[in-house]
Amino acid sequence: MKLDQIDLKILDAVQRDGRITKLALADKVGLSPTPCWMRLRKLEKAGIVSGYHAKVAVRAVAPVATVLMEVTLASHRQADFDRFERVIRDVPEIVACWSVGGGVDYLLKVMARDIDAYQRLVDALLEREIGIDRYFTYIVTKTVKEEVALPVADLFPVSS
Repeated sequence: MKLDQIDLKILDAVQRDGRITKLALADKVGLSPTPCWMRLRKLEKAGIVSGYHAKVAVRAVAPVATVLMEVTLASHRQADFDRFERVIRDVPEIVACWSVGGGVDYLLKVMARDIDAYQRLVDALLEREIGIDRYFTYIVTKTVKEEVALPVADLFPVSS
């Protein structure tokens, strides 16, 4: 799907405020409400807008440990990667997992109640024998920046 400047404005607006009204969205992107809403629906149907979410300030409720974890698998057959990824998808404390190139196979972001809970999670993963050879733990001591809104104008090509 080709995107134009208005599509990019719509994407930027709805990712920053998923509860924006039809009227406010139309005003923000410079269209009348009906064509604006039709464009948004088209973006949703194309899978470009894949959902709407609330950002939860979890630390306002309780202290939480955020941990980044590097994982290297013992074996590198496709079946090994598939088995590891299948298990990881089902662990709610693992909020992000990226397969990466370089010296490790995966980078995970883990949110746990505390460091003890994180270690119990790691112990459980090791017990499941999902192919983990090595892992390194990095405790997040301060979040400097964590954007949920993507820089859509810089990432997506614009059609003329």
